[in-house]
Amino acid sequence: MSTTTTPEPTTPGLTGPDPTTPGPTATAAERAAPAARLTALGLATLLLGAALPMTDFFIVNVALPSIGRELRAGPAVLEMVAAAYAMAYAVLLVLGGRLGDTYGRRRLFLWGAAAFGLTSLACGLAPDAWTLVAARAAQGAASAVMLPQVLATIHATTSGGRRGRALGLYGATGGVAGVAGQLLGGLLVSADLLGTGWRAIFLVNVPVVAAILLLGRFSVPDSRAARPARGDRAGTLLFALALVALLLPLTEGRAAGGPLWSWLLLAAAPLLAWAFYVVERRAERSGGAPLLPPSLLREPGLRRGLAVAVPLFAGFGGFMFVVAVALQQGLGLSPVVAGAAVVPMSVTYLVTSMWGPRLAPRLGSRVLTAGAVTHAVGLALLAATVLAGWPDLDPVSLAPAMAVIGAGQGFQLPTYFRVMLAAVPPERAGAGSGLSVTAQQTCLALGVATIGSVFLGLVPSAGVRDALLVALAVQFVGLLVMTGLSLRLPRALS
Repeated sequence: MSTTTTPEPTTPGLTGPDPTTPGPTATAAERAAPAARLTALGLATLLLGAALPMTDFFIVNVALPSIGRELRAGPAVLEMVAAAYAMAYAVLLVLGGRLGDTYGRRRLFLWGAAAFGLTSLACGLAPDAWTLVAARAAQGAASAVMLPQVLATIHATTSGGRRGRALGLYGATGGVAGVAGQLLGGLLVSADLLGTGWRAIFLVNVPVVAAILLLGRFSVPDSRAARPARGDRAGTLLFALALVALLLPLTEGRAAGGPLWSWLLLAAAPLLAWAFYVVERRAERSGGAPLLPPSLLREPGLRRGLAVAVPLFAGFGGFMFVVAVALQQGLGLSPVVAGAAVVPMSVTYLVTSMWGPRLAPRLGSRVLTAGAVTHAVGLALLAATVLAGWPDLDPVSLAPAMAVIGAGQGFQLPTYFRVMLAAVPPERAGAGSGLSVTAQQTCLALGVATIGSVFLGLVPSAGVRDALLVALAVQFVGLLVMTGLSLRLPRALS
């Protein structure tokens, strides 16, 4: 049964009406209906939807060799299978959040889920590599429509401790989905269900989407911005161009041998980002509806949270990539066994991501600091294990270090999202959640491109073991930087 939600507290200097109030485009029935709280079933449905795009970001990695053999695709095309999804996902996330603010977050969540199911089916049935690349880009676009509605709905329909618990579950979902994606991918490819081989990693999404559509219609409360915003075509185009100019050369430039176009795009990225900022600032000052209002960045918590996102998610993305390659190519482990090596990390992640919100009332954003320190200890333990045991390592010998790393990550991710959303006014929940997740996805791609490139560049001369140790050292330094940045965050969390 629906109950009336207590209005969310507004952020000082950025006040606005309750986002659960229907906008001018709502029907008379919608205007009269009271806002609904987010129930346990509604939250579970949202988190199931969030798990799909998070898992698909990682699950494809272990299937790439099988895809290459069956579709006769070279390394550059296989990189595009992963990169097309990541770029479409990151580029359209903020727009997806804006659409939810305007047309209703439940509606966009369900539309995005339906599109994700259809594009997953297209991926699973792709007859050739370039069709798969196109389907993966469409799948990333569907994810960008669906995922921002999850955080925005949580932000708009919860408060206080309930919000903290919901964000803890969201963070747990993200971490476990990312870590378990590689294990699930290995299991599905090895199982060869009904002769589907690698196609099963996409086809398995279809029944999950059907469950989301069935449950979401009546369990997810609707919310939208009180004043639906107009579109921002110029801002959307510039934002997309800036991200593509950054991510495309980082993901494809190395596979293509660092051609001139990749360097030209990297040089253009900051210029396009500056042009985007100028257009958005002008639109906001003239009373328009910018895609990402620059005033959002005036909040210290949001600005500093974005800085924390760089070492946090770049480190995670790079770590997952490097470890997967090192275990399979360096130690010769199968995809299933290599995936099993990260199970202890997912278990401790789940535990601490649920425990962290209970510490937040007392420690506030310092939970993030504790997570960074714990994570760094785990990396040091992993480096010591690699030094002492290489090449006779297995999931059992790696388990203690992986468990400590997972524990640190579990403290970090939920707290990051809580820091970010605490600085976002309720009427901008969609844009704020889109910005938060865009930062996450962009930094994941950056981590693979930077830490992954360092690792792959060193393997021919130094060997897999020493290249892995250098990559771990780079991430360790990033965690030290993150520790310092986390101490500058506002301590109190709403």
